[in-house]
Amino acid sequence: MDIPTAPLGQSFAALPNLFYAPVAPTPVAAPAWIGFNSKLANALNLHEAFWRSEEGMAILSGNKTSPHSQPVAMAYAGHQFGNWVPQLGDGRAHILGDVTGPDGQIYDVQLKGSGPTPFSRNGDGRAALGPVLREYVMSEAMHSLGAPTTRALAAISTGERVQRETGLPGAILTRLGASFVRVGTFQYFMARGQHEALAQLADFVIERHYPELRDAEHKYVKLLEAIIARQAKLIAKWQLIGFIHGVMNTDNMAVSGETIDYGPCAFMDHYHPETVFSSIDEFGRYAYHNQPRIARWNLGVLAQCFLPILHDNEDAAVQLAQDAINEFAPQYDDAFQRGLCAKIGLPFSDENMAIAVAFLDLLQKHNLDFTNSFRALVDLDPAEIETNAEKFEGAGWRDWMSKWTAAHADETTLLADRQEMMRRSNPRFIPRNHLMERMIEEAMEGDLSLFNTLNKVYQHPFDDQPEFEQFTAPPKDEERVLRTFCGT
Repeated sequence: MDIPTAPLGQSFAALPNLFYAPVAPTPVAAPAWIGFNSKLANALNLHEAFWRSEEGMAILSGNKTSPHSQPVAMAYAGHQFGNWVPQLGDGRAHILGDVTGPDGQIYDVQLKGSGPTPFSRNGDGRAALGPVLREYVMSEAMHSLGAPTTRALAAISTGERVQRETGLPGAILTRLGASFVRVGTFQYFMARGQHEALAQLADFVIERHYPELRDAEHKYVKLLEAIIARQAKLIAKWQLIGFIHGVMNTDNMAVSGETIDYGPCAFMDHYHPETVFSSIDEFGRYAYHNQPRIARWNLGVLAQCFLPILHDNEDAAVQLAQDAINEFAPQYDDAFQRGLCAKIGLPFSDENMAIAVAFLDLLQKHNLDFTNSFRALVDLDPAEIETNAEKFEGAGWRDWMSKWTAAHADETTLLADRQEMMRRSNPRFIPRNHLMERMIEEAMEGDLSLFNTLNKVYQHPFDDQPEFEQFTAPPKDEERVLRTFCGT
């Protein structure tokens, strides 16, 4: 039986060629499946039979070009750890084209680790197995945790070795994003004085992500405001689940509001605001507690790029940009504070926020696990102060429980509803760093069982799943992961 082909759309490649370099992926020696996200494929009506066929694998490994498609590598610039780099671009990634979901949302299909491009800067354009597995698991877990993110469609081993500190097995990730336009994409054209291209890019972003703004008055001002609003909510979500991106460079911030580029990312175990995992973040620029500040900094850079298209008068443009940026902090604070109060089962108020912050202070003081400590509140009866306090180690808990109990006593909603709010706000399962490392180590030896199991577990991170209870435990001292790496 013939399997129908699945042609890809070409909306990004339809832009002028100054936005990208037309370049095909480099074929690999012996592609083989590592994983395929059937749930995502079916949700988007992606003709799974085709993509899982030999021809589908050939396209997703870079060994064949999809019919009527033009693979491209995107051009962009960026600030990396605050340092300006005028040209970056996709050095090991190719946008094959796009697909459209049942709701009309377009998603770009991108290969990562698919060979060198004109933007590779002497790199080999390849990806090792470990980073591919990490991004696959982390991005899908983030989706299930409710954080907007790029998605993993497939992972394929290449049958080749890539040279890093040592020779490592190679792999290619297929990921889908609402687009891969970044703050750095706008920087690329602003730095070159290509203001017409800035407007073209902004129109593309409106059409793809913010279609309600097509006919809006002052649409580029509205676009900047909309991007800032989405980022405020995204970063608040990161903070609420203990996610640390690791490299919040401007070229790693998507204007779609999705989490993008999972390099040295990690989830916090024990709660400490200064937590840093990235091996290259020597000064903690992208530490957990700095993420909101850095997001605002990145958005300030984006606002500067918008100046030529915001208003003909420079002073007026600057004022419009500044007004938009000034909205980030209150929007972030609102999302974070409401979310933090929900984590302790209470509606937002200044009084309840103080109780939630006091909980964080106790977690830090007693070196307690961020995820498990919040989740423990779900099954507590707020009236049982003494019993509850005994469930946490160290001094200060009885006083906190008294305040928490008093706040719950003032609520008119059912306790069961408040507990459900906590359950939906506090995951039972997160991709813990030591589990990611163990998964990668086992996969390097040819064992993908933990990779498959964790992908199953993280589809339902808020459910108890007692059969997988072992994956809720924080790391033992000898299992702790202190540094994570980009994998480039």
